[in-house]
Amino acid sequence: MLDQPRISAVLETILYVDDVESARAFYEGILGLQPHGMASELGVGYRLDSQMLLLFNPELSSRPGRIVPSHSARGAGHLAFKASPAETEQWKQHLESQGVAIEQDHKWENGARSIYFRDPAGNSLEFTSPALWGMPCQT
Repeated sequence: MLDQPRISAVLETILYVDDVESARAFYEGILGLQPHGMASELGVGYRLDSQMLLLFNPELSSRPGRIVPSHSARGAGHLAFKASPAETEQWKQHLESQGVAIEQDHKWENGARSIYFRDPAGNSLEFTSPALWGMPCQT
């Protein structure tokens, strides 16, 4: 019997957005991300250190006949961005200065803090410390 390989990281995450251009304006203009690797009517990719965030149009990504298996989702997704406690506060102030509503500012029992807000497609986004999950707080 072969040893089972270990999963060590998530390489890419996809959120689905019906309006790619509105999403790009938000992720690039408000969050300061730069496109990387792809930008088309299907969607756009952003490199975050050693991970990729992809924003895909669910209608186009679910069409049969693509070079990769079709996939999509409906409804709001969720993504948490890693941030130190000080960075979380900086992000809160930046988002509010850009007119982005903070949906919730939550202090967890273990002392970690999360701020939640929405992108133009309604996806739930969060900034929080890895301490939320008992991980080192290095950013």
